[in-house]
Amino acid sequence: VRASKSRNVFVAPPKPEQCFTLLPISSTSGEQSYIKGNTKYCSVAVQGGGGPFIVLSYDKPGRFERSNPLVTGHTGNVLDFEWNPFHEQVLATCSEDTTVKIWGIPVGGVTEPITEPLVDLPGHQRKVTLLRFHPTASNVLCSVGADTVMKVWDIESGLEAYTFEEHEQLIQDIVWDHTGANFATSSKDKKIRICDVRNNKVSQIINTAHEGARSTKLTYLGSKEKLLSVGFTRQSQRQFKIWDPRNLSQEIKRIDIDQAAGVILPFYDEDSQLLYLAGKGDGNIRYYEFVDENPWCFYINEFRSTSAAKGMAMVPKLGLDLMKCETARLLKLTSNAIEPLSFIVPRKSDAFQDDLFPPTYAGVPSLTASEWIAGEDKPPVLTELRPDSRPAAANHVLPTKKIGNAIAAPLPSVIADKVNHELEDQLQAAMDRILLLEKVIKENGLRVP
Repeated sequence: VRASKSRNVFVAPPKPEQCFTLLPISSTSGEQSYIKGNTKYCSVAVQGGGGPFIVLSYDKPGRFERSNPLVTGHTGNVLDFEWNPFHEQVLATCSEDTTVKIWGIPVGGVTEPITEPLVDLPGHQRKVTLLRFHPTASNVLCSVGADTVMKVWDIESGLEAYTFEEHEQLIQDIVWDHTGANFATSSKDKKIRICDVRNNKVSQIINTAHEGARSTKLTYLGSKEKLLSVGFTRQSQRQFKIWDPRNLSQEIKRIDIDQAAGVILPFYDEDSQLLYLAGKGDGNIRYYEFVDENPWCFYINEFRSTSAAKGMAMVPKLGLDLMKCETARLLKLTSNAIEPLSFIVPRKSDAFQDDLFPPTYAGVPSLTASEWIAGEDKPPVLTELRPDSRPAAANHVLPTKKIGNAIAAPLPSVIADKVNHELEDQLQAAMDRILLLEKVIKENGLRVP
């Protein structure tokens, strides 16, 4: 019998009072996963004008009320979200209005409406469909436009670092590799491209990754440096393939899954080496364990439910209940609710299980945006999960920004400085305008009141 720590992993279905219900979910469709989460909050687009979305705190589940505060500021539907992996109170959004916006979420969550973003990133000519933060460099964000143009931003300075125009058809997915040196993309032309954005080139191409016409989704398998793609055959059978970037002429493994129409979203947990496959429109989630040699992966089990998923998101490891041996949590978005699905490995002991929780992604940048732009690459910073060995959370002394009557979380200093400089510039422009109007009034023989 093959040794496996994850063979008996099971899903603990949430109780009704643990779910977010009666959510007026936006009907917008696209390549996005519709929901994103970090260790504290999740975000979802809702119905209404001004591209509204909600930010929900995990510790405050329940029914959505009409009085719940919204975040509005876009002029079109919000299509994708991305939480800053190094600052839990900073959220990026993109929209049909062609802009990317960076928001500061108050500590404790959104308690009153928010209408002003911290940073506005215009530059795309068509709607912006996908967002991905860099995994190791602070405040580096990639955005994907419907016109196949990709942009990489330094959100601290609010400046565009790179524009990448090497795609010919609609981009369906984008994922950074383990260190963020390159990213992989899938597109409507059925090609997967490995891209070096800093040198503005496509390094490698898989010409026909999957023969089917529907969307292909991607994920890197962490430090294994393997790429996984999930797509369709010509007969609309769903499948996934494992690729070795050192030789992309042929996949090293192919698994045919089933016959269904829903696009599958892949989520890989490097700590447990488990891959979770959740299909849009599916009620089930399959999970596989990966190993470092042939046959590369083993089917573990399948969670089944009667409610279909519209979207799915994975909660970072630092947001899990480790003492209950929760090794993963997926946030399942249905037509009007969010169900947190906990994946648990049963253990008899109540003690911390070292073998289940190796050092994990710390949520601390390995390098700055300017260092990455200059050509540096570093692996992610890891941290111990054992409660008695984890360092206290760093209290960065950074400026804050007031949002309504609430104080947002400390913000990256350059963003805060930018906000202050913008206010000073706006004030000076207003004063200059007043002086000009007074001059015009006097020249026309009128008295300035």
